[in-house]
Order: sequence, then structure tokens, then C-alpha cells
Amino acid sequence: MVFTVLLLCFLIGCVAGLRSMMAPAIICAAAYLHWIHLDGTPLSFMNTMVALSLFTLLAIGELVVDKLPKTPPRTAPMGLIPRAVTGALSGAALAVSAGKGLAIGAVLGAIGGVVGAFAGYYVRHGLVTHMEVPDFVIAVIEDLLAISGGLYVVSRM
Repeated sequence: MVFTVLLLCFLIGCVAGLRSMMAPAIICAAAYLHWIHLDGTPLSFMNTMVALSLFTLLAIGELVVDKLPKTPPRTAPMGLIPRAVTGALSGAALAVSAGKGLAIGAVLGAIGGVVGAFAGYYVRHGLVTHMEVPDFVIAVIEDLLAISGGLYVVSRM
């Protein structure tokens, strides 16, 4: 069980690596719907309608901004740092909801955020190049993967 929780902390970080705001939006939704339990923890604020609304709006905005041609690369510091931070936040939330240490969840989530950012970048670039399809098509598929992957992760808690 401990290994499973730690793996899920890493995987929610990978979701943040693909779309930085999607992971905390999904965590907030899961907490608000009582799929995970954050009451009485330092992350109980993620169980509020305010947090859910804010992260959801940011996630929707990111889905749009990601498709713009002037969006900076996710592997540059301006893209990578938020992914590590939101991965850490999301991983920590999963860990404490399972009664595990906040710190280990945060570390695994941050590592997942970095891994997900680089893996997502290279896979997306490779698919666009080798399949000769527009970047937009692969970006939408990546959006769907981030959403479904995040929902899968929280459903395993």
C-alpha cells in the first residue's frame, strides 16, 4: 500500500509536468468530492470551492495558452519551476490524504513534475516530427492524457 501511494504521488507530479495547473485542479476536485481527504491537514485549503474554482480556471487557461505559438517551452525554467511546484503540492496532498508524510509526497510529486515535463516535451516533439501532423493535434491528445491520467490517479486513492 505504501509503494502504491508513493507511486501515485509521482504520477500526479507527471500530470503536472504535462499541464501544470491540471494536477492541482484535479486534486481540488477530488478533495471537494471527498474522493481524497484533506480535512485537518496543512492542505485542507484545497478542499474549498475557492481553491477548486481558482485551479480549474487556471487549468482551463493553460489548455488554451499551451496552443499559442509564442508559449515558452515547458523545459525552460519559467515552465519547469511551476510544474515542479504544482507537482509537489499535488503529490503532498495525495500523501497526506493517505496518512503518509507530506514531505515525501512533495518530493515525489516535484520529481514527477520534472520528469513529466521533459517526457511530454520529447514525446510531443517526436510525434509531431515523425507523424507530420500539426502540433495542435498532439497538444489536444496530450491535454486528454493529462486529464484522464490525473483522474485515474485520484481514483486509485
